[in-house]
Amino acid sequence: MRLADGRRLDVRVSGPDDGVALVFHHGTPGASPPIRALERAVHARGLRLVTTSRPGYGTSDRQPGRRVVDVCADVSAVLDELGARRCLTVGWSGGGPHALACAARLEQSVGALSIAGVAPFEADGLDWLAGMGEDNIGEFSAARAGEDSLRRFLDGLAPVMRVITPEGIGLALSTLLPPEDRRVLTTELAEDIATSFQEALRVGIDGWLDDDLSFVMPWGFDLDEVSVPTAIWQGSADLMVPFAHGQWLAHELPSASAHLLEGEGHFSIGVGAIDQMLDELLAISGLD
Repeated sequence: MRLADGRRLDVRVSGPDDGVALVFHHGTPGASPPIRALERAVHARGLRLVTTSRPGYGTSDRQPGRRVVDVCADVSAVLDELGARRCLTVGWSGGGPHALACAARLEQSVGALSIAGVAPFEADGLDWLAGMGEDNIGEFSAARAGEDSLRRFLDGLAPVMRVITPEGIGLALSTLLPPEDRRVLTTELAEDIATSFQEALRVGIDGWLDDDLSFVMPWGFDLDEVSVPTAIWQGSADLMVPFAHGQWLAHELPSASAHLLEGEGHFSIGVGAIDQMLDELLAISGLD
C-alpha cells in the first residue's frame, strides 16, 4: 500500500475478513512472508493475520533514521485501510520492541505479546551484549560504531543470507543456535525463515541496517506508557536475545504476564508454545 508520506509498504493479510486483526512484527532481518505455524494458529482462533515488511525490507521503501516507535504510524495506516478498529500485536525477536511500541502508542491495540524480544540498549543494570553469540556481538558492536561501520559489516553477510537455503541456516547462524534451536530448525520452520531472509534482503540491506541502528538508540517511547495487557516470553538458552533481556523486561513491566522458561531457545520457545501464547493473549485482552 501507499502511505501518506508516499512510501510503499509491503502488506500481507490472511484469514477471515471479520476476524480481529493480529499484527505480527517479524524478526531482524525479516519480511512479510509468514511463519506458517503461526499463521495456522492465528486462523484457528478466528483471527486475521496482518504482516508487513518494515521500511527498507523487501519492497517496502526505506525510512532513514526511523525509531522503533515509528512503526505505530505505519501499522495504524494499515489497520485504517483494512477497516480494523482494534488489534492484537505480536513481535518475535527484533519484532518484540515494535510490539511493545504498539502496546504503548497504537490506539487500536488491545493486547501485546513479545517473544524473545530485545530490551532497550541503555537499560539500567543490563549488560546488553552479555550472553549473545559471536555474530550478534560483532553486529551490534558495528551498529554502535555508526551507520558506515554497520553497513560494511552487513554487506559482508548479505550475499549469503540473500540466497540462504533451509539446509544452510545452521551453518550461517552457527554461533547463534543452541541445541534447543537446532532441533526445531527442520523442514517447515527452516523453509519459512529462509524465505523471510531472502525476501528481506532481495533489494538491499537498508531494513536490516535501520533495524539495528534503531535498537541501539532510544526507542522513542517509555515502557511505563504500555497500558494494554501484555505478555513476555523468553528462554534461558537463547543466544540471539539473552535471557537477561526477558528478565529485565519482566521487571520493568510488572503488570505483564511473564514466562521466563528454562531450557528454551530463540526459535524453540516460539514454535513450542505458540498455541499457549495466543490463548493467553486472547484471554488477557478479553477476546477469548
